[in-house]
Amino acid sequence: MDQQYLTSKHLAELKNNLGELKAVKRLAVAERLKRAKELGDLSENSEYFEAREEQEQVERRIVELETMIKNAALIKKSSGHGIVEIGSTLIVLKGDEQFKFTIVGSSEARPEAGFISNESPLGRAFLGKKEKEEVAVKTPGGEVAYKIVKIE
Repeated sequence: MDQQYLTSKHLAELKNNLGELKAVKRLAVAERLKRAKELGDLSENSEYFEAREEQEQVERRIVELETMIKNAALIKKSSGHGIVEIGSTLIVLKGDEQFKFTIVGSSEARPEAGFISNESPLGRAFLGKKEKEEVAVKTPGGEVAYKIVKIE
């Protein structure tokens, strides 16, 4: 898995989530499995199969979180060099409309809130650009032009 660009806040949330899965959820599922096994014949025991499925989901999520945390690269605030990088917040114009975007890692992207992934077409187009630069982004509806007004 490639590097996961994360803010320190999101990394802390992932670590908390991982800790809860390991300390609470994993034990609860194990107890549920134990109770289901006590019911007898496992071949027709839906409670057992549901608990096994939940256990698989929990273990899969634990591995996923551990991998994300292991491959985490912390996003620092923009260096202030006037170049768009991961962690930069920028003000752009699209025609007469003004937008504010923050470039984040893919796991934190929320385009509706202005947090765009560094891996998205829009995020990739902005990376490495400077203030006052025009940026053309290819979209399914055609090419869209943006002008970078300010990089914070």
